[in-house]
Amino acid sequence: MVHQGVIYLGLDAGGTACRWTAVDAQGQVLAQGQVGGFSGMSLASEAGRVQLAQALHDLAGHVAQQLPGRPVAGVYAGVTGVSEPLAETAQALSGLLAQRLGTSDACVQCHSDMDIAFRAAHEPGAGYLVYAGTGSIASFIDEAGVWHRAGGRGFVLGDEGGGYWIAKEALATIWRREDEWPGQWVESPMARCLFAQLGGSDWASTRQFIYGRDRGEVGRLALAVAEAAELGDAEAASLLRRAGIEIGRLGAVLHRRFGPKPVVAAGRVLLLHPLVGQGVRAGLPAECPLELKQIDPSLAAARRAWALWAPKA
Repeated sequence: MVHQGVIYLGLDAGGTACRWTAVDAQGQVLAQGQVGGFSGMSLASEAGRVQLAQALHDLAGHVAQQLPGRPVAGVYAGVTGVSEPLAETAQALSGLLAQRLGTSDACVQCHSDMDIAFRAAHEPGAGYLVYAGTGSIASFIDEAGVWHRAGGRGFVLGDEGGGYWIAKEALATIWRREDEWPGQWVESPMARCLFAQLGGSDWASTRQFIYGRDRGEVGRLALAVAEAAELGDAEAASLLRRAGIEIGRLGAVLHRRFGPKPVVAAGRVLLLHPLVGQGVRAGLPAECPLELKQIDPSLAAARRAWALWAPKA
């Protein structure tokens, strides 16, 4: 096999998927892909370790297939459930990645998934990121490289404005009304859209879905709320705008703590409906610059790997 030069790999890993980007010695994108996911919690159970082993096997195979003969010279990974790169979990994952991808332990780092998400939006110290997918969080990496957060406390304690929260709030509203006026759901576009996704209008269908499915599946019910808003449902529209306000509030918290800086809002929830973005704007100070955009964390991670380990002229 002819050697064509080294590559630098960036990973954006969560429980359901691991997205990867490879760049060359000049930092230019060569290939991108996706394999099964893993997280910082994968090492804590036998099932998780099996999932992790399969994901790393697939990752190495995909990279080798798309970029044959190009050795991996550095890996920068953002992983859900990892706090900081010197933590025991991060070190263990880094060692496994180095082993599977055939590179030096010294050239692999595992960070929080929010670290790479932030770097996809801003240079350190330049602004704030508010991110809403299944959950919600605001991030700031200061000039010294220290990560600060607001929110992101999980579905039990917070994650207001995220997809899980939207679904939970919508179903709670529907079932409170059903307690008072049984059968009223047929008059509600939001209830009809949600029950269609749940597969039934009885309480058993809701209970089985909410308490039996994972957070990501529940969070995707927010799509039904957005569908109802498009059909003119005032409650759905109000809920989506309120979700945006909650997301914007996280940026406002960092604005108060660290001073005025521009905010980037990203994540799948921002794609649900324009009302979410309008709510984010309403939740921020009027003078705070806001940009709504989708980001590519795996690309930011790959370029971080290149910046750390590529030889400089």
